Amino acid sequence: MSVFEFEGRIPVIDPSAYISESATVIGKVTIGKEVWVGPGAVLRGDYGEIIVGSYTAIEENCVIHARPGETTRIGEHVTLGHGSIVHTGNISDWAVIGMAAVVSDFARVGTWAAVGEGAVVKSKSELPDETVSVGIPAKVVGNVSGEYKELWEKYKKNYNTFCQRYRNLRKIS
Repeated sequence: MSVFEFEGRIPVIDPSAYISESATVIGKVTIGKEVWVGPGAVLRGDYGEIIVGSYTAIEENCVIHARPGETTRIGEHVTLGHGSIVHTGNISDWAVIGMAAVVSDFARVGTWAAVGEGAVVKSKSELPDETVSVGIPAKVVGNVSGEYKELWEKYKKNYNTFCQRYRNLRKIS
């Protein structure tokens, strides 16, 4: 993993978290318990701050950043899909951000909210708890069901097991 201090801003990473060796963590970044950070992800707390709650999965090639003096907050049990971008956003617990989706400046994604693949959550917008949103810009199209929650709880637990299992990766070439 590539973890860097930047001008006195030092990442704080819980020892139970897994950070891929090709991920980059810079500056004022706090990473909670059993957070899984996949290959190519970049968490850049160079002039803003990033706080990632416990049991969250940040999949491959995600980019997380914050404006100067501002904070990007990602709750507990959140899934950030492959290639998603979060910039000075606030993502509540249990949310799912789809692959290649964007959560822009000062937007808020509610608890158990689901953002579809490729959606763009515009600056300062708010997606309510337990809603499903898709499109550009993201618009609410439905509600999260109990079945959806049960399914995603299983998926999220799988990523938590990766924190330990990925420590046993064996490079073969």
